[in-house]
Amino acid sequence: MSMEGCVHLSEFKSTKGTQPFRIIYSFFVFCTSKAARQQKAKWCVCSVCAAHAPRIHACLHCIHFACYQGHIQDHTTSMQHNLGVCSPFTLCIVDVEQGQILCMACGDYVYDSEIRRIAVNCKEKARRSLGLNTEYRAWAPDSVEMTLLQAHPKRRRPTPNSTIGLRGLINLGNTCFMSCIIQALTHTPLLRDYFLSDKHVCQFNNDSTRCLVCEISRLFQEFYSGNKAPLILHKLLHLIWTHARHLAGYEQQDAHEFFIAALDVLHRHCQVPTLSTPREFYLSVHGNPPSNGDSTHTCSCIIDQIFTGGLQSDVVCQACNGVSTTIDPFWDISLDLGPCPYGTSKADKTVPTSLADCLERFTRPEHLGSSAKIKCNGCQSYQESTKQLTMKKLPIVCSFHLKRFEHSNRLHKKISTFISFPEHLDMTPFMSNRRNNNNNHNGITTHPTDINNRYSLFAVVNHVGSLDAGHYTAYVRQHRDQWYKCDDHMITRATIQDVLQSEGYLLFYHKQILEYD
Repeated sequence: MSMEGCVHLSEFKSTKGTQPFRIIYSFFVFCTSKAARQQKAKWCVCSVCAAHAPRIHACLHCIHFACYQGHIQDHTTSMQHNLGVCSPFTLCIVDVEQGQILCMACGDYVYDSEIRRIAVNCKEKARRSLGLNTEYRAWAPDSVEMTLLQAHPKRRRPTPNSTIGLRGLINLGNTCFMSCIIQALTHTPLLRDYFLSDKHVCQFNNDSTRCLVCEISRLFQEFYSGNKAPLILHKLLHLIWTHARHLAGYEQQDAHEFFIAALDVLHRHCQVPTLSTPREFYLSVHGNPPSNGDSTHTCSCIIDQIFTGGLQSDVVCQACNGVSTTIDPFWDISLDLGPCPYGTSKADKTVPTSLADCLERFTRPEHLGSSAKIKCNGCQSYQESTKQLTMKKLPIVCSFHLKRFEHSNRLHKKISTFISFPEHLDMTPFMSNRRNNNNNHNGITTHPTDINNRYSLFAVVNHVGSLDAGHYTAYVRQHRDQWYKCDDHMITRATIQDVLQSEGYLLFYHKQILEYD
């Protein structure tokens, strides 16, 4: 496409103005009414061959329609008309060249900023007439913003000691469970990049009083604005109460339960970005084809892209060794801390002391026993079996829930056992292709590590106190190696030793190396 400045287009505009463009765009390109769409369907055919070709052009001089297979060229030659508007009208195709101006004298499509604004306005009116939301467009500075950018060419870049992104949160009355989760989410790198790049498209017509994602997006802007004053999360609290009613009320709630509820509401309120390729459109309709027994879970919202992994469950028949495999999506992994109540071996009675111990027990084969027989497809009868959980697909952010609260009919208590966890975690031993080979071994055998399965700790949520009178705090990583303790409105500097020696409740790890499909 030629740059702005076609002399033929300038001459046409000086003679006839921009009204012909408004008519063409409103009635034959981006139809702004039902009547215009009916008129377009009737008239936008080649006047020579009557073909509904995908490259119908309209002559700006006489509103003559002809295809690009030679008939529009013949018309411009015979009538000495040099300008035409490309008007692809097949309703199932939307592409960026729709409405482009073709100058036959220059032999190329030409650009004009004034006409481009007319086209954009007509396109927005057409979308509104169809009941569609405003089309997402990347930010571009207007004249005022451009003046400011030119007046201030040097802008501050955060230094390694910068505290931008750190904000205290006012406790609204037993809301520390919410504050610590918000601190962890706002320091999740990819989630931060997503919201600070303004990629969210609201499903509620930008009504932030209904959309949790809009409110989270606003919070990200507030966190990284440079303001140090504590924030009040009353709007967020109201939205959570509205969309997750089991969390409504001012009594103390479980931070893990709030985390899962927040992800669920964000997931439901997220809108999938505009699909730009036929393959993306096909996958959005039909889903990714499952492979190796994979789940058909195909949501591509930002929450699932970051937090969703695949958990493989293998049930092995003890009679014929037949294996039944299923893969389910997960947002986090809950790990038991007490002795296994159903285990019979010595290893099952051992209390874990580290995150590695918890993961080893989580991925250990479990004998289901005679009271939980399953019907084997191979034997065609109910048989005893073993079940093993392993990681089929790792998420970008691995969230671990250490189950410190025990609730039963007779007892409610908190497990305060210290569970050590590393700053850097390798999940290779717990992958399906590695862990399943250890069924005949006690413990984890040595395997070469895979750099794609390595994680780094970036947030920890702690619970201090008892089950009835406790308080939540959080540690978050700022930049590469700077840690801060978030205790409601108070933000204080911490060390990695403080973090690793804390009584972890929720652990958040981020992949060191990202894989792009």
